[in-house]
Amino acid sequence: MELIKQAKKRKVKVSADVTPHHLILTVEAVKSFNSNTKMNPPLRTKDDIKVLLEGLRDGTIDVIVTDHAPHSKEEKEDDFKSAPFGIVGLETCLALILTEIVDKKIITLKNAIAKLSANPAKILELNKGIFKKGADADVIIIDPDMKWVISADDFAGPSKNSPFIGKEVKGRTIMTIVGGKVVFSY
Repeated sequence: MELIKQAKKRKVKVSADVTPHHLILTVEAVKSFNSNTKMNPPLRTKDDIKVLLEGLRDGTIDVIVTDHAPHSKEEKEDDFKSAPFGIVGLETCLALILTEIVDKKIITLKNAIAKLSANPAKILELNKGIFKKGADADVIIIDPDMKWVISADDFAGPSKNSPFIGKEVKGRTIMTIVGGKVVFSY
C-alpha cells in the first residue's frame, strides 16, 4: 500500500483495486479447507485487512472489483490442493460492500458506488459510470436497504462457489439497464 501511495504522490499513472472477500475474510477461513476460501491472491491476516481498509478509506485503492471466478461444483469439490482458485463475485459484491464496508462507516455509499462504477470507467477510459448526455445508458437500480440471505439459488450462472452462502446481507440490485434497455428486473 505504501508503494502505491508513494507512486501516486509522484504522479505515476497507477491504480489499485481490492475485492470484497479480501476486505472481509481472513486466512482463518482457509483453516476449514473449504475450497470456496481458496483464492489468488490468498486471504491474509486481520492486520492486512486493516491496511486494505485504510487504503480504501484514504483513496489509495481506487476500485472495488469482484474477481469473479466461477467454477463448477465438481471442480470446487475436489480436494483443497487440487481445487481451482477463485469464487463467484458478481452476485455478492454490492451487498457485501454495503453490509461490511458502508454500514460500518469505512467509506460512504457515494464513495463505494464510485469505486464500483465511475472510477474503473475513468481508469479504463470508458464512457460509463456517469450520468450525462452521450454516456452509455448502462445503469443499475439498487435497494440499499433490502435484506436477504446469500443463496446459491440466486446466482445467475451455473457456478455456486462462494464462501458467503448463508450470510445475511443488505443491498440488492433490483434492475439492470444496458444500452437503455432493461435486461434484469428483480
